Amino acid sequence: MEQEMHYGSDYKFIPTTSIGSGIGIQVLPDIYCYTVQIVNIVFVGNPGTDDFVLVDAGMPDSADEIISVTEEKFGADKHPKAIILTHGHFDHVGAIIELIDHWQVPVYAHELEIPYLTGQMSYPDPDPTVEGGMVAKISPLFPNEPIHLGNHVKPLPADGSVPYMKGFRWIHTPGHTQGHVSFFREADKALIAGDAFVTVKQDSLYKVLTQEFEINGPPRYLTPDWRASKESVIKLEALKPSVAVTGHGLPISGEILSTSLEKLAREFDSIAVPDYGKYIN
Repeated sequence: MEQEMHYGSDYKFIPTTSIGSGIGIQVLPDIYCYTVQIVNIVFVGNPGTDDFVLVDAGMPDSADEIISVTEEKFGADKHPKAIILTHGHFDHVGAIIELIDHWQVPVYAHELEIPYLTGQMSYPDPDPTVEGGMVAKISPLFPNEPIHLGNHVKPLPADGSVPYMKGFRWIHTPGHTQGHVSFFREADKALIAGDAFVTVKQDSLYKVLTQEFEINGPPRYLTPDWRASKESVIKLEALKPSVAVTGHGLPISGEILSTSLEKLAREFDSIAVPDYGKYIN
């Protein structure tokens, strides 16, 4: 029997957007990054086919936009085989219930994220005291109560494979959340990093709005475990990705990716970790 799905009572539209909102980038022939307000969703699969998935599910109240983009990219009445989540923060699952209802597709996430996606646990509260800009200060206004996807969400396979994402494997990259994952394809070294690292300083309102490039660690106001975050960045840098799509900011590739990611891994404590905040040991 299917369980009724619902968002937390604090879920609401967030009136924040960036100059990149509504813009899509064809990163590779089968990887398309699209920005919903301030966050990226990723389509993996070849246009014009039924064989594709959606990675992450955008901001609250963005379902109609995501459905429209999907049909524009893949064809009328087309839908993904599944929705694959890097993690369950509000800006990555904001439209997921409407999308499940519309498409009738399964959702996959790391087993450690499942309690946050089935109403059992809330994420740690955002930290407005953390060193950072205006976004950090207003972070308590963001939705944080757990959503409930019932039996629509399933754990990713234990063997590291990703359903319907042939050639990709999931990599556990905790820190931002306990069950955060990234996706890597060895054949062309393509990386979908989620919020393990991002390419915009996400706690600065000005940089979020302008999408000024700056490779950085995960958003400071929603990251409770900086030691694990550092280890995750080091793990991803060791893969030597050729192209990376992150949860926030522009896709990055080539030498600028390799040099920037190597620097972030080497100098993570000074670049990414805030000087103060309630989650700083």
